[in-house]
Amino acid sequence: MRKLLIAGNWKMNQGPEDTAQFFEALATSKPADISRIDAAVCPPFISLPEAKNGNAKLPDIAIGAQNVSSEENGAFTGEVSATMLKELNCDYAITGHSERREYFGETDAQICKKNLKALEHGLTPITCVGEVLDQRKSERHFKVVEEQLTGVMKGFSKEQAEKTVVAYEPVWAIGTGETATPDQAQEMHKFIREILGKMFGDQTAEKIRILYGGSMKPGNAAELIDQPDVDGGLIGGASLKSDSYSELLKIAQEKSG
Repeated sequence: MRKLLIAGNWKMNQGPEDTAQFFEALATSKPADISRIDAAVCPPFISLPEAKNGNAKLPDIAIGAQNVSSEENGAFTGEVSATMLKELNCDYAITGHSERREYFGETDAQICKKNLKALEHGLTPITCVGEVLDQRKSERHFKVVEEQLTGVMKGFSKEQAEKTVVAYEPVWAIGTGETATPDQAQEMHKFIREILGKMFGDQTAEKIRILYGGSMKPGNAAELIDQPDVDGGLIGGASLKSDSYSELLKIAQEKSG
């Protein structure tokens, strides 16, 4: 059985001071037992040292980065390497988020290189795929997601694929007034697992966790996690406050019982 993962993506929020306060509050609000699930938060780069301090006090809350360079080191101003992230005790790195694709022009080939570099250094990529509203309405969503998925995991071995987390972002359901139903989430997650099966074999595909990244929050988490191919969430706004993040951990832990 795949272990549920609740991963918070803080985006460009929460500086070092806010991060320290988050972990202080989380120490009192977090469920006492989250042993049946995995949990992580992914702050901005500048806040990772404070998150590392928080991780020392709450070792069951892993930390991750929101991006990682495809390069080892060198003259790449503004980039952060996988080696640097490992020094800060990062276990995860988000790659290919829809905002990175839209605002910074990242391609599937670039994201694939980042994934391979992360894996090389023992980081687990949380690699994102998903369609925008026009693609959903024109019924191109399956084609778009398949192209993205095969692109960001091109050339992976089965072993590398098993160590990768996929996150499905229905971009059309984030901040648009549209809503993705649990059935729609399951439909796409099942499709993603089928594509992974074609790429790496069904046995490997069954081991890969697929997170839902479409505005999961305490009010809808239980019904989403109940879907057979939804293995947790890549959480945005609901992960910024310790109480709502704690509630998500509680829900996931109960669903894993």
